[in-house]
Amino acid sequence: QVQLVESGGGSVQAGGSLRLSCTIFGYARITFSGAWFRQSPGKEREGVAYIDNYGGSVYADSVKGRFTISADNYKKILYLQMNSLKPEDTAMYYCAYDLRGGLQLRGDYSYWGQGTQVTVSS
Repeated sequence: QVQLVESGGGSVQAGGSLRLSCTIFGYARITFSGAWFRQSPGKEREGVAYIDNYGGSVYADSVKGRFTISADNYKKILYLQMNSLKPEDTAMYYCAYDLRGGLQLRGDYSYWGQGTQVTVSS
């Protein structure tokens, strides 16, 4: 059984940084594809960043230059380094693993974490 567990969320002032982690338990696929999504109350879920098995990445325009996605394929951990945070980055952040189809920031993923809250105050 595959389980994704996120950590690293919290409260920070605008301009600050946070690093989110997502540990993948019980998965054995050789190739890797993972992403981070976020959702605020009343808004649709938004794809934030994606990384593939070769280190290729895709970012939403809203976070380019501020967020960096990375992965430790051996330890099966997905990271999201968030710098220069803005109040509009406030959301529940979810990690997703194993892209089954569709675009990287809109696609269908096999597994999802339970989410970690990020709150950015002005």
